[in-house]
Amino acid sequence: MLRPRKKYTVYELQQLKGQRVLTHIHVKSPEEAAAAEQAGVDLMSCSYDSPEAQARLPHLVEAAPNSFLSCATPHGMATREEAIRISFQALETGASSVYCSGSPWLIEGMAREGIPVVGHLGLVPRHVTWTNYRAIGKTAEEAKMLYGKMKELESAGAYGAELEVVPHQLASYLSANTSLLLMSLGSGTGCDTQFLFSCDILGDYDERIPRHAKAYRDFKAENDRLQQERIGAFSEYIADVQEGRFPTDDNLISMRDAEFQSFRESVEEG
Repeated sequence: MLRPRKKYTVYELQQLKGQRVLTHIHVKSPEEAAAAEQAGVDLMSCSYDSPEAQARLPHLVEAAPNSFLSCATPHGMATREEAIRISFQALETGASSVYCSGSPWLIEGMAREGIPVVGHLGLVPRHVTWTNYRAIGKTAEEAKMLYGKMKELESAGAYGAELEVVPHQLASYLSANTSLLLMSLGSGTGCDTQFLFSCDILGDYDERIPRHAKAYRDFKAENDRLQQERIGAFSEYIADVQEGRFPTDDNLISMRDAEFQSFRESVEEG
């Protein structure tokens, strides 16, 4: 008999550090969340950085009620007060924790209010004007800088950090020398979670898949096929209407002749 799945707490995740690598998927729809839970993924994350994403969160929680779900807060939050308000809103809606790519100062304000928060280390896509799109930490100097940033997040009160595109030897060292749960996105196998986006796993976009990712399906081809099926179905419908093939008797509702005649007489006789 299968036991009910138990949703992790942050405390339980911290106890698992160093015990095993947790699986982690960023989901974008209730269908993906339900599939990830059914498949048995350990952790999920989602966006919470727009009105549309915020409106979607309750549906993700409903679709995967037994899963740990972390919400990515908007980039560019200007104050601690804004970060705290948005984070509590997400938690009250059903999120298990929040992610913030902002500064340790911002994260410290959130953590002081008891908000479980994940920071970001390594390549930060919205900061690439400073770094370019590249691996971070390939030199000893840059690796030491990254170590220092990790310790700043640790001191600020974060419980974890996404570690994006960092050399695997450095990632393993960092993970072994911090209390943070380090979540590997392209940073090798030595971290606490292995993290991918659903669109990478499903192959659901036009661009070349990133080096750090792996596509397990070709949803792009399937979506293209479905789009052609949509066009074909709509075209056939239009042709049927124009040429009198739709609707047929099977699609119509009829009145008995006597009832229709009675109606006509009542109207026409006034």
